[in-house]
Amino acid sequence: MDDDGPQGYEQEFTTVINRRSQIRIGLSTEKGDVTRFFVQLEYWREGDWMEVVRFDHNPNTEFGHDITEDGLHMDIYRDGEKYRVREDFPAVKLNRAPRYCTVYIREHADRILRRFEKWHNVNANDR
Repeated sequence: MDDDGPQGYEQEFTTVINRRSQIRIGLSTEKGDVTRFFVQLEYWREGDWMEVVRFDHNPNTEFGHDITEDGLHMDIYRDGEKYRVREDFPAVKLNRAPRYCTVYIREHADRILRRFEKWHNVNANDR
C-alpha cells in the first residue's frame, strides 16, 4: 500500500480473514468519543497490501469525510485507485460507526473479494 493510505491513528488493529486478505482499522478518540477512523478490507497482491474497500471519517483534512454531515460511504478500489463510492448506508452514530463498518465488511467480504479477484484476474482458489 502506498503512503497515501490512512496514517497517524492512535490505535490500529488488523484482523486476518485468510492468507490473502485482512481488515485494517484505525481509530482516534478524544475523551472516549471517536474523532476519526477508517475501516478497510485489504488484499495481498504483488508483495503489498492493496485497498479493496474503505470506510472513513476524517473531517479535519482537505479530502476528509464527515459522516455526521454527509453520511456513511464506502470507497471501492480497483487497480489501486478509487473506482466508485457506495453511499446507500443507513445513518449510523459516529461512535458506533467503526463497529458497524467492521461487521459490514466481515459479512460481505466473500462477495467483495470475489469481485476484486475478478477485476484483477486473481485465482480465488489461491486464498
